[in-house]
Amino acid sequence: MDVAILLVVAGAFLSGFVTGLAGFGVGLTALGFWLHVMEPIVAGPLVAICSVIGQLRSIVHVRREVSISRVAPFVVGGVIGLPMGVYLLSHISGQDLKLALGTFLVAYSIFGLTVKLGPVFARAGWLGDGSIGTGGGILGGIAGLSGPLATIWCGLRGWTKDQQRATYQPYNLIILTLAVAAYASQGFLTREVGVLTLICAPVSLIGVQLGLMAYKRVDENGFCKIVLILLLASGISLVVNNALSAG
Repeated sequence: MDVAILLVVAGAFLSGFVTGLAGFGVGLTALGFWLHVMEPIVAGPLVAICSVIGQLRSIVHVRREVSISRVAPFVVGGVIGLPMGVYLLSHISGQDLKLALGTFLVAYSIFGLTVKLGPVFARAGWLGDGSIGTGGGILGGIAGLSGPLATIWCGLRGWTKDQQRATYQPYNLIILTLAVAAYASQGFLTREVGVLTLICAPVSLIGVQLGLMAYKRVDENGFCKIVLILLLASGISLVVNNALSAG
Protein backbone atom coordinates (compact mmCIF):
# COMPACT_ATOMS: atom_id res chain seq x y z
CA MET A 1 0.00 0.00 0.00
CA ASP A 2 1.23 3.51 -0.83
CA VAL A 3 2.80 5.36 2.12
CA ALA A 4 0.50 8.35 1.59
CA ILE A 5 -2.60 6.16 1.86
CA LEU A 6 -1.19 4.51 5.00
CA LEU A 7 -0.74 7.93 6.61
CA VAL A 8 -4.27 8.96 5.64
CA VAL A 9 -5.80 5.76 7.05
CA ALA A 10 -3.68 5.83 10.22
CA GLY A 11 -4.68 9.43 10.87
CA ALA A 12 -8.36 8.60 10.38
CA PHE A 13 -8.32 5.59 12.69
CA LEU A 14 -6.29 7.14 15.51
CA SER A 15 -8.22 10.41 15.40
CA GLY A 16 -11.47 8.45 15.60
CA PHE A 17 -10.20 6.51 18.61
CA VAL A 18 -9.14 9.73 20.34
CA THR A 19 -12.54 11.29 19.64
CA GLY A 20 -14.32 8.31 21.19
CA LEU A 21 -12.01 8.35 24.20
CA ALA A 22 -11.73 12.09 24.88
CA GLY A 23 -14.58 13.67 22.92
CA PHE A 24 -12.27 15.73 20.69
CA GLY A 25 -9.03 15.39 18.79
CA VAL A 26 -9.65 14.64 15.11
CA GLY A 27 -7.66 17.69 14.01
CA LEU A 28 -5.00 17.39 16.67
CA THR A 29 -4.38 13.73 15.90
CA ALA A 30 -5.01 13.53 12.17
CA LEU A 31 -3.06 16.63 11.15
CA GLY A 32 0.13 15.07 12.50
CA PHE A 33 -0.32 12.46 9.76
CA TRP A 34 -2.25 14.29 7.05
CA LEU A 35 -0.10 17.42 6.78
CA HIS A 36 2.71 15.15 5.58
CA VAL A 37 0.74 14.27 2.45
CA MET A 38 -1.79 17.08 1.82
CA GLU A 39 -2.04 20.85 1.95
CA PRO A 40 -3.96 22.66 4.74
CA ILE A 41 -6.63 23.70 2.23
CA VAL A 42 -7.44 19.97 1.79
CA ALA A 43 -6.71 18.81 5.36
CA GLY A 44 -8.89 21.50 6.98
CA PRO A 45 -12.16 20.49 5.31
CA LEU A 46 -11.34 16.79 5.76
CA VAL A 47 -10.75 17.29 9.49
CA ALA A 48 -14.05 19.15 9.84
CA ILE A 49 -16.02 16.44 8.00
CA CYS A 50 -14.47 13.59 10.01
CA SER A 51 -14.99 15.55 13.23
CA VAL A 52 -18.70 15.97 12.52
CA ILE A 53 -19.03 12.25 11.78
CA GLY A 54 -17.18 11.32 14.98
CA GLN A 55 -19.15 13.76 17.14
CA LEU A 56 -22.49 12.51 15.84
CA ARG A 57 -21.52 8.98 16.87
CA SER A 58 -20.00 9.77 20.26
CA ILE A 59 -22.14 12.61 21.62
CA VAL A 60 -25.03 10.27 22.45
CA HIS A 61 -23.05 8.98 25.43
CA VAL A 62 -23.16 12.38 27.21
CA ARG A 63 -26.50 13.68 25.90
CA ARG A 64 -28.08 13.69 29.39
CA GLU A 65 -25.40 16.11 30.63
CA VAL A 66 -25.84 18.62 27.81
CA SER A 67 -26.88 22.07 29.11
CA ILE A 68 -27.98 24.66 26.56
CA SER A 69 -27.10 27.52 28.91
CA ARG A 70 -23.57 26.15 29.34
CA VAL A 71 -23.00 25.48 25.64
CA ALA A 72 -24.60 28.64 24.21
CA PRO A 73 -21.80 31.17 25.00
CA PHE A 74 -19.24 28.93 23.30
CA VAL A 75 -21.42 28.55 20.22
CA VAL A 76 -22.14 32.31 19.94
CA GLY A 77 -18.42 33.04 20.17
CA GLY A 78 -17.63 30.30 17.69
CA VAL A 79 -20.09 31.67 15.13
CA ILE A 80 -18.34 35.04 15.40
CA GLY A 81 -14.86 33.57 14.97
CA LEU A 82 -15.60 31.02 12.25
CA PRO A 83 -15.75 33.38 9.22
CA MET A 84 -12.36 34.81 10.15
CA GLY A 85 -10.89 31.32 10.23
CA VAL A 86 -12.40 30.33 6.88
CA TYR A 87 -10.96 33.51 5.35
CA LEU A 88 -7.51 32.76 6.79
CA LEU A 89 -7.54 29.16 5.48
CA SER A 90 -6.43 30.24 2.00
CA HIS A 91 -3.93 32.80 3.32
CA ILE A 92 -2.15 31.15 6.25
CA SER A 93 1.07 29.16 5.98
CA GLY A 94 0.74 25.51 6.94
CA GLN A 95 4.16 25.63 8.62
CA ASP A 96 3.27 28.69 10.69
CA LEU A 97 0.04 27.04 11.86
CA LYS A 98 1.78 23.80 12.86
CA LEU A 99 4.55 25.60 14.75
CA ALA A 100 2.30 28.02 16.64
CA LEU A 101 -0.34 25.50 17.66
CA GLY A 102 2.18 22.75 18.39
CA THR A 103 4.28 24.98 20.64
CA PHE A 104 1.23 26.12 22.59
CA LEU A 105 -0.04 22.57 23.10
CA VAL A 106 3.35 21.28 24.26
CA ALA A 107 3.80 24.13 26.74
CA TYR A 108 0.28 23.87 28.15
CA SER A 109 0.20 20.10 28.49
CA ILE A 110 3.61 19.90 30.18
CA PHE A 111 2.52 22.58 32.61
CA GLY A 112 -0.78 20.81 33.25
CA LEU A 113 0.92 17.46 33.86
CA THR A 114 3.41 18.92 36.34
CA VAL A 115 1.22 21.49 38.12
CA LYS A 116 -2.30 20.69 39.35
CA LEU A 117 -4.28 23.72 38.25
CA GLY A 118 -7.73 22.89 39.58
CA PRO A 119 -10.78 25.04 38.72
CA VAL A 120 -8.79 28.21 37.97
CA PHE A 121 -11.63 29.83 36.01
CA ALA A 122 -14.63 28.41 37.86
CA ARG A 123 -16.22 31.89 38.01
CA ALA A 124 -15.27 33.05 34.52
CA GLY A 125 -18.88 33.17 33.32
CA TRP A 126 -20.35 33.61 29.85
CA LEU A 127 -17.85 36.28 28.71
CA GLY A 128 -14.89 34.00 29.27
CA ASP A 129 -16.71 31.06 27.68
CA GLY A 130 -17.69 33.17 24.68
CA SER A 131 -14.13 34.44 24.17
CA ILE A 132 -12.80 30.90 24.14
CA GLY A 133 -15.57 29.98 21.70
CA THR A 134 -14.43 32.78 19.37
CA GLY A 135 -10.83 31.55 19.43
CA GLY A 136 -12.02 28.03 18.73
CA GLY A 137 -14.18 29.28 15.88
CA ILE A 138 -11.16 30.88 14.22
CA LEU A 139 -9.09 27.70 14.57
CA GLY A 140 -12.08 25.65 13.41
CA GLY A 141 -12.31 27.70 10.23
CA ILE A 142 -8.59 27.42 9.53
CA ALA A 143 -8.09 23.70 10.11
CA GLY A 144 -11.08 22.13 11.87
CA LEU A 145 -9.37 22.73 15.23
CA SER A 146 -12.26 24.18 17.21
CA GLY A 147 -11.68 21.67 20.03
CA PRO A 148 -8.33 22.41 21.76
CA LEU A 149 -9.14 25.76 23.37
CA ALA A 150 -12.61 24.71 24.53
CA THR A 151 -11.28 21.42 25.88
CA ILE A 152 -8.56 23.12 27.91
CA TRP A 153 -10.98 25.78 29.15
CA CYS A 154 -13.65 23.30 30.26
CA GLY A 155 -11.05 21.53 32.38
CA LEU A 156 -10.01 24.83 33.97
CA ARG A 157 -13.67 25.55 34.75
CA GLY A 158 -13.61 22.58 37.12
CA TRP A 159 -16.40 20.60 35.46
CA THR A 160 -16.67 16.79 35.65
CA LYS A 161 -15.49 14.72 32.71
CA ASP A 162 -19.08 14.20 31.51
CA GLN A 163 -19.89 17.91 31.88
CA GLN A 164 -16.75 18.80 29.94
CA ARG A 165 -17.61 16.46 27.08
CA ALA A 166 -21.25 17.59 27.15
CA THR A 167 -20.02 21.16 26.60
CA TYR A 168 -17.23 20.98 24.08
CA GLN A 169 -18.73 18.15 22.02
CA PRO A 170 -21.98 19.99 21.09
CA TYR A 171 -19.89 23.13 20.53
CA ASN A 172 -17.51 21.30 18.20
CA LEU A 173 -20.38 19.60 16.39
CA ILE A 174 -22.18 22.87 15.69
CA ILE A 175 -19.10 24.91 14.76
CA LEU A 176 -17.59 22.24 12.52
CA THR A 177 -20.92 21.60 10.79
CA LEU A 178 -21.03 25.31 10.01
CA ALA A 179 -17.39 25.11 8.91
CA VAL A 180 -18.22 22.36 6.43
CA ALA A 181 -21.04 24.52 5.04
CA ALA A 182 -18.66 27.48 4.80
CA TYR A 183 -16.05 25.35 3.01
CA ALA A 184 -18.71 24.26 0.55
CA SER A 185 -19.73 27.86 -0.14
CA GLN A 186 -16.09 28.79 -0.78
CA GLY A 187 -15.48 25.88 -3.12
CA PHE A 188 -13.09 24.05 -0.77
CA LEU A 189 -15.02 20.74 -0.88
CA THR A 190 -13.18 19.50 -3.95
CA ARG A 191 -13.20 16.07 -5.56
CA GLU A 192 -10.00 15.26 -3.65
CA VAL A 193 -11.70 16.03 -0.34
CA GLY A 194 -14.66 13.85 -1.36
CA VAL A 195 -12.47 10.86 -2.23
CA LEU A 196 -10.49 11.19 1.00
CA THR A 197 -13.74 11.39 2.99
CA LEU A 198 -14.92 8.09 1.50
CA ILE A 199 -11.64 6.52 2.65
CA CYS A 200 -11.49 8.12 6.09
CA ALA A 201 -15.11 8.07 7.32
CA PRO A 202 -15.57 4.30 7.85
CA VAL A 203 -12.08 3.91 9.33
CA SER A 204 -12.70 6.83 11.69
CA LEU A 205 -16.00 5.35 12.91
CA ILE A 206 -14.27 2.09 13.83
CA GLY A 207 -11.79 4.10 15.87
CA VAL A 208 -14.59 6.08 17.55
CA GLN A 209 -16.33 2.89 18.67
CA LEU A 210 -13.16 1.49 20.23
CA GLY A 211 -12.48 4.83 21.92
CA LEU A 212 -15.97 4.91 23.46
CA MET A 213 -15.37 1.48 24.93
CA ALA A 214 -12.16 2.77 26.54
CA TYR A 215 -13.86 5.95 27.85
CA LYS A 216 -16.26 3.94 30.01
CA ARG A 217 -13.29 2.54 31.94
CA VAL A 218 -11.66 5.91 32.78
CA ASP A 219 -12.19 7.87 36.03
CA GLU A 220 -11.99 11.66 36.49
CA ASN A 221 -8.23 11.86 37.19
CA GLY A 222 -7.46 9.40 34.44
CA PHE A 223 -9.55 11.41 31.99
CA CYS A 224 -7.66 14.64 32.77
CA LYS A 225 -4.30 12.92 32.32
CA ILE A 226 -5.39 11.32 29.06
CA VAL A 227 -6.50 14.68 27.66
CA LEU A 228 -3.20 16.34 28.61
CA ILE A 229 -1.11 13.48 27.23
CA LEU A 230 -3.06 13.57 23.96
CA LEU A 231 -2.54 17.32 23.71
CA LEU A 232 1.18 16.87 24.40
CA ALA A 233 1.58 14.13 21.79
CA SER A 234 -0.32 16.17 19.22
CA GLY A 235 1.76 19.26 19.93
CA ILE A 236 5.03 17.36 19.60
CA SER A 237 3.82 15.80 16.36
CA LEU A 238 2.97 19.20 14.88
CA VAL A 239 6.30 20.76 15.92
CA VAL A 240 8.32 17.81 14.57
CA ASN A 241 6.27 17.80 11.36
CA ASN A 242 7.00 21.49 10.93
CA ALA A 243 10.73 20.97 11.49
CA LEU A 244 10.87 18.14 8.97
CA SER A 245 8.96 20.17 6.41
CA ALA A 246 11.26 23.16 6.90
CA GLY A 247 14.30 20.92 6.58
